[in-house]
Amino acid sequence: MTSKTPQDALAQAELIYDRAAIDAALGRMAAQMNDELSTQNPLWITVMNGGLHTSAELSMRLNFPVEMDYCHATRYRGETSGGSLLWRAMPATTLRGRVVLLCDDILDEGKTLAAIRRHALAQGASKVLIAVLTKKLHERCVPDLVADYQGLTVPDRYVFGFGMDYSGSLRNLPGIYAL
Repeated sequence: MTSKTPQDALAQAELIYDRAAIDAALGRMAAQMNDELSTQNPLWITVMNGGLHTSAELSMRLNFPVEMDYCHATRYRGETSGGSLLWRAMPATTLRGRVVLLCDDILDEGKTLAAIRRHALAQGASKVLIAVLTKKLHERCVPDLVADYQGLTVPDRYVFGFGMDYSGSLRNLPGIYAL
């Protein structure tokens, strides 16, 4: 798959969610968060780079204040399959005693999110919640790892756009595409 240029990949891809569908999903997620988190003073941690778009769009729909931080942990490094986890940046904010919300673009196999969750709990977070724009439909996810807030489901195909990349590119697309 990575032998195609990003332009070739986009030309051959199927649009599976347009911006209107993404906006509707983000609205549903925000409504649920507004109901459930408004009194919990959550620490919002964006999982870079993929979670950037979802985090920005979703957090601006909340009707309560959140303290924001980020982390950057990756298994992909521009590839289409993951390897060992590489921490590029850990959250700078103290997690002890906090409700932590991890915000990412996709829950695929969940290895990266599971490792970040373990780190947050080891740092003393009282609770770790996960918000993802998309959940890939397959049975390969880390056991017992679920998204507390999920917008859309995507097929078990290579997906990109709205934060998800194709060989490091195309994260900026306003829709979600599948090859």
